Amino acid sequence: MSVRSIQKSLRELGDADIASQSQRFFKTGKGEYGEGDRFLGIRVPILRKRVREFRNVSYKEILGLFHSPYHEERLFALLLLVDRFERSDGSERLKIYQLYLSYTRYINNWDLVDSSASQIVGTYLIDKDRQPLYELAGSSSLWERRISIIATFSFIRNHDFLDALNIADILVNDEQDLIHKAVGWMLREVGNRDPEVEKEFLKSRYRDMPRTMLRYAIERFPEPERKRYLQSRV
Repeated sequence: MSVRSIQKSLRELGDADIASQSQRFFKTGKGEYGEGDRFLGIRVPILRKRVREFRNVSYKEILGLFHSPYHEERLFALLLLVDRFERSDGSERLKIYQLYLSYTRYINNWDLVDSSASQIVGTYLIDKDRQPLYELAGSSSLWERRISIIATFSFIRNHDFLDALNIADILVNDEQDLIHKAVGWMLREVGNRDPEVEKEFLKSRYRDMPRTMLRYAIERFPEPERKRYLQSRV
C-alpha cells in the first residue's frame, strides 16, 4: 500500500460542493486562520468508515499523508494514528505520541486538533508528567496552544481538573478566538462534572476573560446565573 493508492481511494470520495462549503467554513481566505488550505469535500463520518480498510498501513504511508495539501488527507492520517494508538500499548503508544508532537505543523486547523489531541497526547500523559502540555501552552503556534488545552479533556473525563485549570489560566488572555473557544469548552466540561470547581476558577477571572471564552464556559449554567455572569463583566 502506497501513499498514492490511499490518496486515490480518498479522492474518489470527494465532492466539489462540499469542498467549496468547507473552504468557507474553515476560514481558508487570505489572512484567515486556515489560509491556503484545500479540501476534497469528504464528510468526517465517511473518512472514519475508511479507517478500518487502511488501519494496517505503515507509518511511512501515514506520515506521507501529513504532507498532503488536502485537509481531509491530513485528517485521515490523524484518524489512522488515533486508531493505532487505541489498539496499542507501551512503546508503540510512546512512538505514536512522539510522532504526533513532531508533526504538529501539519495539525493546522481546529478540527484536526480536536480529533486527535485528547485521544493521543492527553491519553498518553494520563499517568505521566504533564510538563509537555505547559510547553505547548507557551508556544507561538496557535495549534500547539490549542493542543495543550484540548489534550486535557482526557484528564477531565477522569475528574482530574488541575492541569486543565492551570493551562486555562495560562491561556486566559490569549489573543486568538480559537483559543478562547477551546478554553471555554474545557472549562464547561469541568463544570459538567463539578460545577463548584469551575465557579471557583471563574470567580477571580470571569470579569476579564474574553467574552467568547466566558460564554462557552457558562453555556450550561441556568439562564439567570448565566445572565449575571455576562452582565457583571467590566
